[in-house]
Amino acid sequence: MNKFVIGAALAALALPAAAPAQRLNPAVVAVVDIGRVFSECTACKAAQTQLQTQLQSLQQRSQALGAPLQTEAQSIETAARALNGKAPDAALQQRVQALQTKQNSANQEIARSEQTFRSTQAHVAQQINARLTPIVNQVMQSRGAAIVVDKGATLAASPSLDVTNDVLAQLNQQLPSVSVTPLPQQAQPQAQQQPQGR
Repeated sequence: MNKFVIGAALAALALPAAAPAQRLNPAVVAVVDIGRVFSECTACKAAQTQLQTQLQSLQQRSQALGAPLQTEAQSIETAARALNGKAPDAALQQRVQALQTKQNSANQEIARSEQTFRSTQAHVAQQINARLTPIVNQVMQSRGAAIVVDKGATLAASPSLDVTNDVLAQLNQQLPSVSVTPLPQQAQPQAQQQPQGR
């Protein structure tokens, strides 16, 4: 019986120590519509216009390179069919090789252009995110929020929690434009290392 009373007394003593840990203030949540920020910020809209122009140029270049290659491929195919199963002569073989060389060259050019375009997109996003993150943190602190969530990640939220306008206003003020260029090249230390002496 004494063991039970002592155990109950110890449990009672432990309760007050645990109770304060349970009394947390409710967390204040803020909501930002990141999709709206990226579509409406001044720098974002200007960059999107330039990216769209670059993409159209890339598509036009791809078509300009592809059309004559397709015409030549059809011509070679017609010439090959005219042989009725006979082996192609040296001239036709040279045309085939020349076409393959041109196709490889065109594919490499388009691949480089696509890589440059993706790098440019990444650079634009990097510049916006670098400025956006501190702004969101500042708005979070000024509103006394403990957490900020993207509106797209919520099922529902009260409009009073939405701080998108504040974030957008500060982003427009602090980042009026971005560089719409590829990412700066990263140093490649291994490629630059000098061979060891013998």
